[in-house]
Amino acid sequence: MPAAPDHTFASDNTAGLAPEALAALTAANPGTAPSYGDDPWTARAKSLLRDFFATECEVFFVFNGTAANALALAQYCRSHHSVICHEVSHLDTDECGAPEFFTGGSKLITVAGPDGKLTPAVLAPVLTPGHGVHYPKPGALSLTQSTEWGTVYTPDEVRALGAVARAHGLAVHMDGARFANAAAALAGRGVTPADLTWRAGVDVLCLGGTKGGMCSTDAVVFFQREHAREFDYRVKQAGQLASKMRFAAAQWCGLLEGGAWLRHAAHANAMAQKLAAALREVPGIKLLAPPEANGVFVGLPPALAAALEQRGWRFLRFIGAHGYRLMCSWATPPDAVERFVADVRAAR
Repeated sequence: MPAAPDHTFASDNTAGLAPEALAALTAANPGTAPSYGDDPWTARAKSLLRDFFATECEVFFVFNGTAANALALAQYCRSHHSVICHEVSHLDTDECGAPEFFTGGSKLITVAGPDGKLTPAVLAPVLTPGHGVHYPKPGALSLTQSTEWGTVYTPDEVRALGAVARAHGLAVHMDGARFANAAAALAGRGVTPADLTWRAGVDVLCLGGTKGGMCSTDAVVFFQREHAREFDYRVKQAGQLASKMRFAAAQWCGLLEGGAWLRHAAHANAMAQKLAAALREVPGIKLLAPPEANGVFVGLPPALAAALEQRGWRFLRFIGAHGYRLMCSWATPPDAVERFVADVRAAR
């Protein structure tokens, strides 16, 4: 009989709320407060994010990353524009046409790049296709940080891509569903969130709260305030304006005050490193991408993958026929890594 399902490595969405987020929700619950963001929690959360990025950015809270990405791109792109993104980007593979819908028809142009990353070299052919008005005009460049392959753009890499985008009149959008993991991964090198975003040429960041331990709250951060003109109307029209905004904002307060958000991201990254190191020692197991954030991508023979699923483990088939993603979260316990690796060894 198959074992009970274990979703520890299936996604960083499978974990519950971080204790700081839950405590903040509980603290915000008593009494009444102004609705639609006119409450002190929302003001505080925006102030904390401005401190986090060391700039006077404009911040909007929405319910999820798909809405954040689609609405942010719609702020820069019209129906005759295109958005350039990686071929495995969430934007193209997992958002059900939402970017196209909210932009009124902007075409997504996908490009291959090593380890889930775009480079200036791979952008050249799609920036100057030579069709004039017969081909969509590039309007935005979208980067994913950390990438869908669990790799991390350095500030220099973002800066180089931003320079290419500016040279061609493109806005730079960053899908930061796992931005905290990227920031935590580079913090030891003295890299700040500002270094990874506006200082490197990013115009708008879609900042993931959900994967970092919150519930139903992501943020859209514009680093040039004039770019946010009337964005509040887009949020409302799309059904993304929370009437009880304080419950979204309070979670950001809980995780940003005291630095818990990055600490939890660092834990997720550490668990991914622990998992990757252990799997490297198993004969016949191959890592498919360098584990730089909280994801481990591994090739598993079909029989081994089936045996692990029989033992209850759930994980995502991601790359080709035999490539799988193992995702760690803020809540991944070390013993889960040890149990998984033990089952890998036993099932070989």
